[in-house]
Order: sequence, then C-alpha cells, then structure tokens
Amino acid sequence: MTPADGSPPRKTPLWRSIADALTNDIASGRYRPGDRLPTEAELSARFGVNRHTVRRGLAALAEAGLTHARRGAGVFVAQSPTDYPIGRRVRFHQNIRAAGRLPAKKLLLVETRAADPREAELLRLAPGTEVLVSEGISLADDQPVALFRSIFPVTRLPGLQDSLARLSSITLALRDNGIPDYTRAWTRITAKLANAHQAVQLQLREGDPILRTTSLNVDPDGQPLEYGRTWFSGDRVTLTLGEEDET
Repeated sequence: MTPADGSPPRKTPLWRSIADALTNDIASGRYRPGDRLPTEAELSARFGVNRHTVRRGLAALAEAGLTHARRGAGVFVAQSPTDYPIGRRVRFHQNIRAAGRLPAKKLLLVETRAADPREAELLRLAPGTEVLVSEGISLADDQPVALFRSIFPVTRLPGLQDSLARLSSITLALRDNGIPDYTRAWTRITAKLANAHQAVQLQLREGDPILRTTSLNVDPDGQPLEYGRTWFSGDRVTLTLGEEDET
C-alpha cells in the first residue's frame, strides 16, 4: 500500500526479515534450546544476502535473548534458566545433571599465595598463611554459566593442588584428600553487573546482570575448608532455596 503522501512504501530491512524468520523457526520448534543455528554462510545462501546482513539479523536475536554465541563454535538457541539449589550441600555437577544438562568445569588458574586478611579470618589461619586458589568456569552443555574462585587452606589439604589438576570436581578432589563430605556454613547472594572480564568469560555483554554468591564450606567437624565466590550468569541460572537431598 502506498502512503497517503505518495512516498514509496516502507520496506522491512533484510536483517529484520532474517531475524523474524529465525524467530519463527525457534518458536515452531525447528531449532530447539541448545541447538546450533546454521552457519553465516548457510544463512547467507538461504536468504540470498551477504554475511554482514546475516550478522545483523543474528545480533537482533541475541539482543532479544533468544540465542547466544560461543567463540569458535557458532550461534546456539538459548536454554531456559537452570534451577540451581543453594543449601547446606551444594554440588555443581549434581545440580546441573539434575536439570538434565551436562556439567563441566574449565580451570583457568590453580596457584598458592599468601592469604589476605579476610581469607585468613574465615579459614581460621594466621595472617599471611599460604592458601591454594582455584579459579575457573562452570559450564552446562558447553555453555558457560558461572565463574568461580575457591580458596583452600594448604596446610590442611597439602595434596589438593595435584587432585584438582587431575579431577574436574572439587567434591572429588576433597574426597581424594580424605574429606568424604562437607557442608555450606553460610551463603550470601548479591546482584551485580558484569565487568569486562566477566562478560568475556561468560559470553555476556559488559553490564549484563549477574548473581554473586559468597560462601564458606566446612568439614563434618566444622573446620573451614573452602571460602568461595561464584558469579552466575543472571539469565542462565535461577538460584533456588529450599529443602535439599541429604544423600
């Protein structure tokens, strides 16, 4: 239809048409949560446009929260947020498997250094005592869902560094060092905005919402084992409180 002023009818931008078509594909179930979308080259051929136009259409999907990109892997349909129980026994692998997803951890740093005053206080150590620091990324179905930093007392767990290097689970590493069980003494949850480093690691935009948990884990005798901080992607994880399995 020609506008009343006689000007040519407005045309929908090609990138918007691509975004609308892919949105319909997702809504109809052609692409399900976790599926990888076709490559830019395949979408260029499908819609008869250049890659720049495809890229802009994909950017619109990401801005709407429908997709996320993984560097070197492609663009994937966003998963629904995963329920993540916070309680006395918090186990990453167990929680993610219970949600029907595949857990994994990628270690970025394992090193020893002197404890800062806060770490020494919480772990009941003398100021400057050596601690083991473990930092990394927690993933579900290869999608980053959280960054973590864990601080352990080296004197109580002298073999933990080697165990962490061999095992992908803190629970298994502690068990490897004679700690068959541990519980959460307390947890604090704070809303934050992702900084540049966190945005890159979690594949977010700087300023996107994240949830930070600060916690202390203790052994069956109440001795501090781990002082940790975790930064969860706000749109990929729902932290829940309530009864939990004591097994």
